[in-house]
Parts: sequence; C-alpha cells; structure tokens
Amino acid sequence: MTAVRAARGRAATLGDMKLGLHICDFTWPGGPATLAQDLARIAETADAAGFDRISVMDHLFQIGHLGPPEHEMLEAYTTLGYLAAHTSRARLLTLVTGVVYRQPGLLAKIVTTLDVLSGGRAMLGIGAAWNEEEARGLGLAFPPLAERFEHLEDALRVCLRMWSGDEGELTGNHVLLGRALNSPQALSRPHPPILIGGSGERKTLRLVARYAQACNLFASPDLEHKLEVLRGHCEAEGRNYDEIEKTVLYNFDVGDHGERAAQIVADLRDLHRRGFQVAHGRVRDVWKVTPLDVIGREVIPAVAEL
Repeated sequence: MTAVRAARGRAATLGDMKLGLHICDFTWPGGPATLAQDLARIAETADAAGFDRISVMDHLFQIGHLGPPEHEMLEAYTTLGYLAAHTSRARLLTLVTGVVYRQPGLLAKIVTTLDVLSGGRAMLGIGAAWNEEEARGLGLAFPPLAERFEHLEDALRVCLRMWSGDEGELTGNHVLLGRALNSPQALSRPHPPILIGGSGERKTLRLVARYAQACNLFASPDLEHKLEVLRGHCEAEGRNYDEIEKTVLYNFDVGDHGERAAQIVADLRDLHRRGFQVAHGRVRDVWKVTPLDVIGREVIPAVAEL
C-alpha cells in the first residue's frame, strides 16, 4: 500500500468504514456552460475532503427518481477520465456499468485505460443493466434479463482474463475473443477491483461470491439477510466472505447549515456495526460544494476517531 493510499484510508475510515461520493445529477444552476468547471470543483473538493471513491452513473438519460430523462446526463467513462485529471487520491468507478452497453473486451480496455491514466485508481462497477427506455432510445441492445446475466458473467470472465495477461482465445455465452491482448496492463494489482451492483439473491450475489471484490446493496430493511445470502454463496464457492468489501448506498444530507452532521456519523456507526465497510451515495446540493466541506470538516474527522 502506498503512503498516499494509507493516508487516504486513515482519513476516511470508521474502523474500516469508507465514504464514497456518487455524482448522479448534472443539472446545475450554471447549465452546460459551467458544467465542466462545476464538476471539477466538486471532484477536487471531495478528493481533498477524504472521500475514498467517486462514482458516476452509467446512464444515458436521467433516471426517474432524480428527474426527467431530458435532464443533463454525461457519458460515464468520458466523465471518469475527466475526473481522473482533477483528483489524485480517490478511486473512480461507475455505479454501475450497464453490461450490455459495451462489448466486454472494449470494457476491459476502457477500465484499464482509466486505471493507467489515474495512476491505479480505477474500479470496475458493473451490473446487469435495467433502463430499457434509454437503451431503446439510443438503439442499444437490451436482451431479456436472463440473457443480460449471461452477458454479465461473460464480461466478468473477459475482464479477468485480459487483466491476467493471458492472451489466449476465450469463448463465452455471447462473446468470442480471438486474442485477449491488453497493452498497457492495468496498474492496480492484481487488477482493478470489481464491484457488482444489485441484491438479487440467486444470481447477483452468487456472481459477487464467484468474481467480485465488492458488492453494492440498496439500503433496505433486509440488509443483514442479504449479507447472510452472500455468506452462503461464498461458502458454496469456497470464497472467504471477509475478502469481499460490503458497500451500501447512503445519501449524505448535512442540512442547510451542517446541522445533520452528527446524525450522519451515527448512521455510519450503525452501518459499520451491521457489517458494511463503505457508505456510498449522493450528497444533497453537491454543486454548492459547501456540503462536501462540511463532511470533510465534521463527518470524516469524527468517523476517523470512532
């Protein structure tokens, strides 16, 4: 572990609890004309504040509970490349890549490129995709759910093969790689960590146990049950359950004047007690940047002391 990464871990841990910033809304007061500057300011502030990771959605239209589809939405990996140039510490990922939006060999190359250009800070967040409206709208393939899970396992196998240095042919359910060449190789060792999003008990959590270094779950009343299901899959796969980082979605709302900072610390303590190492989510009014300052000043130091 590098000195920088060790310092980052100390800055943002509750024991081993880390914070992640999810940027999922780009409709800000300045509009497209200032979007680049606003995004850079947000990323730089979050990076300096001690957030362990920064993510964006892999969506092409805005999703329903955040706004109408016509709201601004940036392509994910182009955005992460931009964020790489405006950060130096935080890991960078999608939450999560829609597997059918890119061929898996190309996806492995994209994430490798991000890893190299960010100095080894890429993660592969990936899932089976769900937004048929945007896929159909832009002419992307969107097969039935069972087939999307086949594509997901193909993509996981392809990425791991390409990151292994084995250039041999690989055949999957829906893919054939004639030569799995990946040059340059990723800087992360043994490879960029894989996070699988979703809480499906039969398929998703089984794939986590088989392939991933992290899972991402929605905050729901049955969180402990989902972790027990994952534990069972790990036992079946011969995988050490404790090797898998448990991430939960958590939306940070510090209040208009930082008055909710103490409540956030209490929430993080509870999530850690329930078995999670990462709380990752959007920050209300992130475009103002001041909420990130509050988290860096009042939440992260308090978390580090617990």
